[in-house]
Amino acid sequence: MSEMRNLLAIGEDKLEAVNRFLTARDNPLTDPLFAVIDKFGGPESINEQALAAGDPANLRDRLKEIDSPYLADLDWLAEQIDRKSFVDFADWCDARGVDPQQLNHQNAVTLEISALQFFPWLIAQARKAIDRRELMPGRVIRVRNMGEQSRDQGDIMATACAMRMIGATWVETLDTKGTDGSNIHLGGPETITGYFGGIGQPNDYALRWVEEALSYYTAYGTRQVLNINPGTVLLGYLLNKLGVDNEFKISVFMGNDNSYSVLWTLMTAKLFSRPDDTTSLIGFNLSNSVNNQTIKLASHIRRELGLEHKVRFEHHVTETWKSIVRQPYLRRDELVELAREVPNISAKHEGGDPEVERNRTHPSDVLDYFMAKDEIVAKGLMEAMEINYLDKHESVNRTAEALVKGGTAVVCAPHLHLA
Repeated sequence: MSEMRNLLAIGEDKLEAVNRFLTARDNPLTDPLFAVIDKFGGPESINEQALAAGDPANLRDRLKEIDSPYLADLDWLAEQIDRKSFVDFADWCDARGVDPQQLNHQNAVTLEISALQFFPWLIAQARKAIDRRELMPGRVIRVRNMGEQSRDQGDIMATACAMRMIGATWVETLDTKGTDGSNIHLGGPETITGYFGGIGQPNDYALRWVEEALSYYTAYGTRQVLNINPGTVLLGYLLNKLGVDNEFKISVFMGNDNSYSVLWTLMTAKLFSRPDDTTSLIGFNLSNSVNNQTIKLASHIRRELGLEHKVRFEHHVTETWKSIVRQPYLRRDELVELAREVPNISAKHEGGDPEVERNRTHPSDVLDYFMAKDEIVAKGLMEAMEINYLDKHESVNRTAEALVKGGTAVVCAPHLHLA
């Protein structure tokens, strides 16, 4: 076996060949990437623009300029934070008979919710959390059309401002993907088998994805975006290695469903990491089909490559009731067991608990994410979809309670739930 192990070592000549290709002049793959970066002023300028654009004071000024109705909600949220209206984490634990000092904080699980489509839902969630002394998640995923939310009374800026106020991380989903018509072979259900290879970013869309990512990074400070394609994952690594402080998370839609696909992904992250070993891969959502053993193997890979505290595994506890998985889908008990061994996990809640969802007139549906706001309003679905989102919030808190009772701490919105 030792002879076989030695055969797996990558020879220096192979690495040199890759380096020669990457650094070659007139490279038809890297030169267009450099051109996009230069279009925004180069890495240093890009980072400076993003820092200024994402400053809450600047975001508020821009919201004032457009007379956004969301300013009042941000003022209300700021007031609640100042008044310490949200439950302290220690008090929340005490109400459940748990001593927070006895919890495993090293393996604390990040509470995650998806998808926050509209800023007002966040305010409704905050009101509920205050009234019921519940926890707000420490991580938020958005899947709303970027162009639409940019035009919607400052929704994108209000959300960015609120995320910084509550201390949560958040991810946006860019519009440059195959479902926008760029993959000419995809349509509705009659072409569903075409989706099996991934909706993708065909042809020139990988570079368009870079340009879109940089446009929102420099305009709003949107640092973390969703990634669904091997090509844009590689470009995300290259951007960071070239000096752009971008971050991304790999979507469940990429289908990483075994430990070898995890090795492929994390190995590339390591190879293109910066000298200090940081990488732009901030979150890694494995397939819904993985079991705990696969995640444990993935954790082994992550640890051995020195990425344990740099790349978070994002694992679905719940999924939307319709259009994505067979129901009932609920993996809370598996998560509680897994968290005892595997650090740096987030518990992602994409749906309410099955017992809640099955009784909803309009249960959560992943296809709702792709519905325009005008259509939602025209169909009278906005209230129902907000209820779906609040069901996910309830599921987040059920998971939080299960985790602490199982001995594992949780990461909630840090500026709201003071220890």
